Amino acid sequence: MTEPFRQHGEYPPPPAFEPPQATAAPPHARSGRRARGPVALLAAVALAAAAVGGGTAYAVQTLTGHDTGTGGGAKNVNGTSVSTGSKGTVAGVASAVSPSIVEINATTGAGKSTGSGVIVTSDGEIVTNNHVVSGASEITVRTSDGKSYRAKTVGTDSKKDLALIKLEGASGLKAASLGDSDDVQVGQEVVAIGSPEGLTGTVTSGIISALDRDVTVSADPGRGQGQGGDGQQGPGDGWPFEFGGEQFNGDTGSSKTTYKALQTDASLNPGNSGGALIDMDGNIIGINSAMYSPSSAESAGASGSGSVGLGFAIPINTVKGDLAKLRAGATG
Repeated sequence: MTEPFRQHGEYPPPPAFEPPQATAAPPHARSGRRARGPVALLAAVALAAAAVGGGTAYAVQTLTGHDTGTGGGAKNVNGTSVSTGSKGTVAGVASAVSPSIVEINATTGAGKSTGSGVIVTSDGEIVTNNHVVSGASEITVRTSDGKSYRAKTVGTDSKKDLALIKLEGASGLKAASLGDSDDVQVGQEVVAIGSPEGLTGTVTSGIISALDRDVTVSADPGRGQGQGGDGQQGPGDGWPFEFGGEQFNGDTGSSKTTYKALQTDASLNPGNSGGALIDMDGNIIGINSAMYSPSSAESAGASGSGSVGLGFAIPINTVKGDLAKLRAGATG
């Protein structure tokens, strides 16, 4: 702590001047710890069932495993590490949140798939879509700094298309700050981060296009797995879902579940499933889970597997409400 300057010795009699009185410098505030610790479609961006329920919602600090505070010269905003000067910018959000987003590679009997995930604790708990890791015999995760870890599935919820996995031997990761999806408004700017087509840490941006979209997806964990293996897919091979009474990207099957999704025009492509939809303060407001993929006929010779600005995300409040259940090892 800086102490006030002290005056030493005697000053000579006039005409010597009287030195100015030094003022005590305020003690420096101790910087709070930075958030430590903190994402896909399977070969296609998949849909997540987001029925609200199950489990006790933890406080955000408990969920994310970090403290808030200030560090260096950057003032944190709403518990995130988006600096005041970068608040409201895509670059600021990308810089702050990218370390909390990972690439997930899963090996199943049907082949390999690539997805994304969001780090929620510094020791390696990661939220992703169930369809990204369902039936996986081996899961490997790559963090933004290039490190690779093996991971195991802790719990799954096919009704919400959510899964929790845990890295082996991880510590000191940067956990994401989980926001409040009830506060999301149509037209607000958002950023999506994930690993489309295996391109780790890809950042796109857009707006919230609509709220409470009733989206129906398959509740069969094996359905849609391994389509085109190794992250590749053909036109129309996205995760099957229904909206407005019509089916898209294939047949959803007889086992279905419906949830209210956030709709966004931020570009989502195969590999974004399980990744983050983020507000401009750096808070996670949704888990990207599905995109509309035009059929070959609709694409008329164009690359039919790309984003057409119709993406869907599981509201983060649904995720927070399901975390206790997933941590307890739920399956199904």
